[in-house]
Amino acid sequence: MKHWKNNEIQLCTLLSIKTGGCSEDCSYCAQSARYPTGVNAEELMPTEAVMEVARRAKENGATRFCMGAAWKGVRENTPQFEAVLQTVREVSKLGMEVCVTLGQLSETAAHELKRAGVTAYNHNLDASPEFYPNIVTTHTFEDRLKTIRAVQKAGISVCCGGIIGMGESELDRLKMLAVLVGFDPPPESVPINCLMAMEGTPLEDQPLVGIFPLIRLVATTRIALPRSKVRLSAGRTRLSREAQALCFFAGANSIFYGNKLLTAKNPECEADLDLLGELGFSPQPPRPELHGNPF
Repeated sequence: MKHWKNNEIQLCTLLSIKTGGCSEDCSYCAQSARYPTGVNAEELMPTEAVMEVARRAKENGATRFCMGAAWKGVRENTPQFEAVLQTVREVSKLGMEVCVTLGQLSETAAHELKRAGVTAYNHNLDASPEFYPNIVTTHTFEDRLKTIRAVQKAGISVCCGGIIGMGESELDRLKMLAVLVGFDPPPESVPINCLMAMEGTPLEDQPLVGIFPLIRLVATTRIALPRSKVRLSAGRTRLSREAQALCFFAGANSIFYGNKLLTAKNPECEADLDLLGELGFSPQPPRPELHGNPF
């Protein structure tokens, strides 16, 4: 890849710091309080508990630590948000890139996260503007774009992608990608998720998306956004080693690393390192100097 040399793959670890009880109705999400998924609402993890996971992630080779909270959005000047800011400050001392996904965000909150040490904010589009109302009704596609604009104004890198396999058409996937291409600056990373149909959600009976549509989307994203990382995200547990290899050779250069993604399973660290080694890839070295968009 012209803009990504040395066959490096970014290793990111994702932790749910506040699980379940979300008020939103995202049809794919087991954390919505509206669906009988068996995921119970939990309190926000204390900083030290998060730090234990972050230190272990760094020891295992992860260079980005991502924290997600099942919230509709950030409520400023609350004990919960202040606790998140303190956790971010501590994690940033480890020299890792710090990404958070906390739902909708104001410009003021975005600036506070930036000052605390956040280097990237994840806020996926999920789908095309046209298909979006089929999967979420409690907020709009424009609400998501508003948060992304607030993140960019604060000088935080945008991590933004989508989910395939929710019943959308191939054209919907391309329309979602077209929105990402229109970002200025472009997203720093683009997670591509395959739907993990969770029991109790409206999409629990949705059939698995095929491997070839996934590979085509990875390749198209790499061409359309040559300077963005393309991250293999949810759904890797059902991909064979050969299927993952095809995704890497099509242009994916980032993975979520660790055996759990929020509420879904993920491959073990050892299995990932073995596969990358066999394919001639190496983990991307730490980039603690990254604070904002690298372009």
